[in-house]
Amino acid sequence: QVHLVESGGGLVQTGGSLTLSCATSESIFNNNALGWYRQAPGKQRELVARISSSGLILYGDSVRGRVTISRDNAKNTVTLQMNNLNIEDTGVYYCNAFGTSGHMWGQGTQVTVSS
Repeated sequence: QVHLVESGGGLVQTGGSLTLSCATSESIFNNNALGWYRQAPGKQRELVARISSSGLILYGDSVRGRVTISRDNAKNTVTLQMNNLNIEDTGVYYCNAFGTSGHMWGQGTQVTVSS
């Protein structure tokens, strides 16, 4: 059963932009912090951005100033707007929900930044 459905990955050139979206159920949306992590080949998974159910936001150091995370309460969706992408942003991006039940993960969407 898929609880987090990601969309929006793809291929983009250096300096370009991408928007990732993650749709979930109303229950998961209202009761969890939602966020995005990424994993590059050969590297550990790292936080990109996270937003709590009350709207508190945390950005990863490597993306701060280039990404914006937001929640759409009407659509039960969390969106990640990424700008000024560079090759180091390449990886699989995973939607995450974190709450009292622990972590839930989406299946991941590939983001590839080319020069």
